[in-house]
Formats: sequence, C-alpha cells, structure tokens
Amino acid sequence: MKETRIIMGMPIEIEIIGEDTKKVFEDSFAYLVGIDERFSPYKETSEVSAINRGKRELAAASPLMQEVLAIAEQTRLTTKGYFDIRRPDGKLDPSGVVKGWAIKNVAELILRAGQENYFINVGGDIAMRGKDSERKEWSVGIRNPFNIKEIVKVVYPHGKGVATSGSYIRGAHIYNPHTPSESLDEIVSITVIGPDVLAADLMATASFAMGRSGIAFIESLEGFDGYAIDASGTATLTSGFAAYTEC
Repeated sequence: MKETRIIMGMPIEIEIIGEDTKKVFEDSFAYLVGIDERFSPYKETSEVSAINRGKRELAAASPLMQEVLAIAEQTRLTTKGYFDIRRPDGKLDPSGVVKGWAIKNVAELILRAGQENYFINVGGDIAMRGKDSERKEWSVGIRNPFNIKEIVKVVYPHGKGVATSGSYIRGAHIYNPHTPSESLDEIVSITVIGPDVLAADLMATASFAMGRSGIAFIESLEGFDGYAIDASGTATLTSGFAAYTEC
C-alpha cells in the first residue's frame, strides 16, 4: 500500500509492503504532523517560533528540541561550519536536521510495528528497507536538474539512506554560512548515500553549501558516497558510487 499526504509543506510518500498497515500509516503521518507543529519556523505556535521570539529559553526547550539542537551542533562542528541551523539574522531554522531525523524516526516506527518492507520519500530524502511489491531491491532515480522529468541515474541503496540537495526545485534555499550573501551556483544538485537518511541528509546539505568542493568532502567521509551535477551539466561521482548502480 502506498499513501501520499502533504505535511511540512511537501508531499510525503510512504509505501509499505505488508498486511494490516492501516494503523502504522496513521501513526506515521500523525507523528510527522506533530513534528511539523513543534519544529516549523513558519508556524507561530511552534516551539521554534517561541524560541525565536524570545518567549522560551533554549535551556527550557523540550527534550526533542534539545536532541535536534545537539545533532545540529555536532554536524556544524563536523562540517567546519558549512552546516548551521542559525539563519544570517540569528534565528533558528532546524529544518535541515528535522526532515531527515523525522524520516529516520518514522522508519523505526514502521519497523517496530512489524513491517520490514517499506519506502519513505520526503522531498527527495529517502529511507527504505527490504523489498518492493515485486520482491525486488528498492531503487531511486536521480533527476536531471535541468529537466526533472528525466532520470539520469538509477541507484540501488541496499537499505542505506539517500538525500538530494539542490536549487532546481525549491530555488536558493541553502547558503554557505561562511559567505551567506554569495549565491551558490556552481553546483545544481548533489545526491548522497549514507548509513541512514539523517546522516545522508545532513551531509548532502553541508556538501551543497561547499559548492564545487562538496563532492570531495563526501569522498573523504567513511560510509558515504555522492553524485554531484554542476551548472554545466557535468556529473562528478565519488569512487564508491558505482557500487550502487547495480542491483
């Protein structure tokens, strides 16, 4: 069974291959709605908005917020500041952590419910496990950023997480925290395969912010591979990426 709902301002697609899936679908989508209510910087009633307005101190933030902030800080240090949830105006926008973190948590929720074959796609960030409806390996298509109807590469992540960062759908929503006023136009998309969807998402965002050097950063990380497309349409891939192009 496959179901898509609009949450977090984007279509969220969950497919579960199994029986008695109704409750786990409802639990999964309800969890995501709750996460959006807490973490959206665009909702006046969210905890993030309360913190940004000075109505709540960080020290008094909820355990979930503290968890997300800790992940963000560790990622900021790992990426030498290329990943930073603080906007140039100093306000918090944890969206770069929350999406991958929420997908990872939903995947664990589905697994705890006894469902071992699933595929979750939230805005190009993907978690999967097991086999599809034809008992085949799940596959992911990398879109041509210059023609999104075209798939330029099909990969078989074998249960690992996949995330794509780019400017070709949502526009310039990622910036280099070191030079926030400069546009990122060298790279138009980068797809990262990592140990899980959260790790892949964090590193995809950071590597995109690095521009042309981002793919080299992914190459340097153990357990990660990537596929970057630059403004001229040239693709650069890490040395281990080819392993994911075969079923």
